Amino acid sequence: MNCYCQSNISFSQCCEPFLTGQKQAPTAEKLMRSRYSAYATANIDYLKKTLAPESRHDFDTATTKKWAQSAKWKGLKIVSTIKGTENDNKGTVEFIATYEQEGEGLDHHEVSQFRKSESGEWFFIDGDAHTHREGEDPHHHHKPQQVVRESAKIGRNDPCTCGSGRKYKKCCGSLEAE
Repeated sequence: MNCYCQSNISFSQCCEPFLTGQKQAPTAEKLMRSRYSAYATANIDYLKKTLAPESRHDFDTATTKKWAQSAKWKGLKIVSTIKGTENDNKGTVEFIATYEQEGEGLDHHEVSQFRKSESGEWFFIDGDAHTHREGEDPHHHHKPQQVVRESAKIGRNDPCTCGSGRKYKKCCGSLEAE
């Protein structure tokens, strides 16, 4: 069986060793791909384990499991990667995950931030994401480019863009209010 992450490699040779803990993802992109496979297989423990400790405070196991199980995962497309190699400590992966929920095809377009611990383990910090109908251009007038953060898109309760792991309103968002 081909891997869920659409690498054209078998699941047992691609993401499965990461999901079972036999191997650590060597790059940010491999971790991102294995996290997609974890959603596709509803492996919530792996999703929590690969989330940066500073980002775990608002991880909702039950909601994540319900979403992972109710979605029909259809595909993953890596748009771009910046750093995140075996020699880097940080990386960014932009991707589009396609899934179906309640009969509607959806594209989840995200720019995710990753960091590597001193022990060499990659972690997902947070992502800037938007979801739209499958195949629909979210910008209507031009194709999606590298997503640029606009301060208006950040919700007060979203993780802060600086990567502190705190909510935006308690971190950089509090500076804007001054």
